[in-house]
Amino acid sequence: MDKLQAMHVFTRVVDLHSFSGAADALNMTRSSVTTIIQNLEAFLKARLLNRTTRRLSLTPDGAAYYERCARILADIEDAEHALAETSRAPRGRLKVDMPGAIGRMVIVPALEDFHMRYPDIDLMLGVSDKAIDLVAESVDCAIRMGPLQDSTLVARRVGTAEFVTVASPAYLSRHGTPATLEDLDQHIAVNYFSSRSGRIVDMDFIVDDKPVAVRMRSKLAANDGDAYLQCGLEGHGLIQIPHFMALRRMQRGDLIEILPQWRPASLPISAVYPQNRHLSPQVRVFVDWIAEVFERCYLLRRNDALPASIARYLNGSADQQTVSADIASEGENISL
Repeated sequence: MDKLQAMHVFTRVVDLHSFSGAADALNMTRSSVTTIIQNLEAFLKARLLNRTTRRLSLTPDGAAYYERCARILADIEDAEHALAETSRAPRGRLKVDMPGAIGRMVIVPALEDFHMRYPDIDLMLGVSDKAIDLVAESVDCAIRMGPLQDSTLVARRVGTAEFVTVASPAYLSRHGTPATLEDLDQHIAVNYFSSRSGRIVDMDFIVDDKPVAVRMRSKLAANDGDAYLQCGLEGHGLIQIPHFMALRRMQRGDLIEILPQWRPASLPISAVYPQNRHLSPQVRVFVDWIAEVFERCYLLRRNDALPASIARYLNGSADQQTVSADIASEGENISL
């Protein structure tokens, strides 16, 4: 007896509530279907179906066996589908979502490389700091920074965001530069609040390898990364932002880091996608590409890890073409 064929015939009989219907669907004779079911019951030494002239129903053993057969056949179909997908170049629409700063500063500048590798993928970029429901919004993949709130999503860590505490020269000229955490009592912060919960995010500092939260006086709060940065640049208070957002501004003197000995805690950057039986080739190659981009991006490196040529580009003393040539000649695993 062909067990796989028998499982397939049995599940079709159950799904269609008919031996004749299963025979037609499988392009078999009714007698062949009947013989296969009889041989299957004999092999299992269990009655699977109750047959009358009017209706067909599962026995308790048949119901349990049907569930197992359905899962086995679905797994086989999944395996065949996955192999077929890997043999084809990824193509079709891919809808992704990401925070504004990451999209604008890291992803969009690298998109030419993605399109050269995968010309048949059409990207739809959602760029916003507002958290969305991936399933409800039909989003295939998202980039998230920080601890993940939704346990129903599959996550792959693709990078780390270092944070810095900074202020504008104008603010420090008016209020002075804090030298200790206690000095922060005399200062003003621009707060960041969650667009999902509305909760104010306190400033934090790593002291003796432990995070210390500090609640500061504030008259202004924002829930968008770019607006939050602009508030700091305008001198409205101290801000804590990802290092990649502050780097160019710090190199050019628009922002000054304070309390560098107690930097804020870093946050993981993850690629997340819904739990599907099939991970589409588009999502798979996009996540792999994102991980590579984040590994090579100079914005995600600490100052002391940057080549001198990058520092010259950031402070405006070298153009992009010259710096790119320097990086290539030095063999650095970094992209501009």
